[in-house]
Amino acid sequence: MNRTHLLLATAALLALAAVGVGLPRQKDTSHTVARLDEAPTGVVLPPVTAKDGALTLEGKLSGAYLMAGPSEAFAALTVRADKRVMEKRMPVSLALAIDRSGSMQGQKLANAKLAALTLIRSLREGDRLALVHYGTDVRVFPSQEVSEATRQEMLAFVDAIEDEGSTHISGGLEAAANELRPYVTDFRVSRILLLSDGEPTVGLTQEGDLRHLAATFQREGMTVSALGVGEDIKEQLMRGLAEQGGGFYGYIQDSEKLAEIFQRELEQAAGTLARGVELRLELPEGVTDAEAMGVSTRREGRTLVVPLYDLASAQEAQVVVKLTLSLEATEAARGVLGARLHYWDVEAERQVEVKLDLSAKVTEDEALVRANLDQEVRVYAVRALGAKEMQAAAEEMKRGNRERALGMLDNARRLFGSSAQALSGELADVEQTQAAYRNAQDETSVKREALQLHRKSLKTFGQNNAY
Repeated sequence: MNRTHLLLATAALLALAAVGVGLPRQKDTSHTVARLDEAPTGVVLPPVTAKDGALTLEGKLSGAYLMAGPSEAFAALTVRADKRVMEKRMPVSLALAIDRSGSMQGQKLANAKLAALTLIRSLREGDRLALVHYGTDVRVFPSQEVSEATRQEMLAFVDAIEDEGSTHISGGLEAAANELRPYVTDFRVSRILLLSDGEPTVGLTQEGDLRHLAATFQREGMTVSALGVGEDIKEQLMRGLAEQGGGFYGYIQDSEKLAEIFQRELEQAAGTLARGVELRLELPEGVTDAEAMGVSTRREGRTLVVPLYDLASAQEAQVVVKLTLSLEATEAARGVLGARLHYWDVEAERQVEVKLDLSAKVTEDEALVRANLDQEVRVYAVRALGAKEMQAAAEEMKRGNRERALGMLDNARRLFGSSAQALSGELADVEQTQAAYRNAQDETSVKREALQLHRKSLKTFGQNNAY
C-alpha cells in the first residue's frame, strides 16, 4: 500500500457514530477512531521483526500508548516468505479428487475433466499423481510416477469419468490421502486437490468432521486445497477444509477457469517454502480476549491458535487482531501480545519457531494515546472491520434478507469511504457489489453476487490463499 495514502487515512476514519450512518453507536474504546476535528498524527511506527529460516514475522500495535482501564487495541501481524529464484522446479506428489456426483452433470464435469487432462499434461517426469473420482462410491487410479506411459493411462482414466451418484467428499479425501501417504517422506510437497460442487451426502457429512479430517492430513504432511464449482457450493466447508489443510480454496462460478487454477496450484505446490504454518498468539495478564479477524482460530487456554496456509516464494499472510484489554497505567512499556510462528521449513527440512513480542506504555492520558496512533494499523483495522461487514452482508444475501444485506454493504462502504484514498479498491468492490445486487432479479444471480462478495471479503482481510 502507498505510504502517502496511509498517511492521508486520518480525519474521517471511523467517525461514523458521530455522523449517524447506521452502525451501532458504541463508545470508542479502541481509540482507533479518528475524530472529525482531529489532525493527522503522521505516526508510522517501525514494525517489530523476527526471522528464522524461510519466513519473516513482523508486527506492531495500533499505537505506542494504550489506555488504562477497559479498552481495546489492534495488532497487525504479517508472515512473509523469502523471495527465491528456483533454477529447477522441485518434483511434487499430488492427488486430484474429482466430484462426479449427479449434480456435476454437463458442463461442470466436462470442464473438470478438461482441467484434469491439462494438469496431467503439465506434470513432469519425477512428479507423482494419483487420481480419484467420487460419487456414492470412490474409484482410484493409484499414485504413479509420471512417465509417457503412465501419462497416457492417467488421461484415459479421466476421460472415462461419467457423472453418477451422491457426494462422498470424505471418501474422496481419504482415498487421496491413502495414495499420498507412502511417499510423503520422499517429496518436499504432497498435496490433495479436492473438487466439488455441493454438499456432502455420503460418509462424513458434518463440516466439523471434515475439517478435522483435513487437519489430520495436514499434520501428516499432506496439504489440502479445496475448490468449489457453481452457485450451490458450501463455501464455508470449502474454506474450512483449506484452512485446516493448509491449502488454497476457491469458489469457481465459471468452471472453464479450472484448468488455469489447477496450473496455479501446481506452481504454488512446487514453489512451497513453508508447510504447516501456524501462528500462536499468547495473551499476557491484562489482555482479556483476542479476535483474529476473518480467519479460523482455536483457543488453547490463554493462547489463540491461527492456522495459516503453505507459503511459496514471496507470498505473505496478514492477520489483524482485535485485543480486549484491562490494563493498569505503567511508566515502562509492558507486553501486550506474544506471537509465535511455527512451521516446517521445506528446504532446510526442520521445524522452526519464530518469536515476536509486542509492547506499549499504558497511560490515563487519552490525548497521548490518540496522538501516537499508528496510521498503518488504523487503516488495517478499518479494512478488517469493513471486510467483516462484507462477510455478514454475503450471509444475509444468501438468506434472502435484502434490506439487511444492503444496510451492511452501506456500513462497509462508509467504513472504506472514511479512508477513500487508502482503501479505494475496497470501496470500489463494495459499490460494484451494491449495484449488481440491486439489479439481481433471480435467485441464481443473488447467489453469484453473494459468493463473489464472500471471496472479496477474504482478500480484504489480508488472506492470499483464495482464488
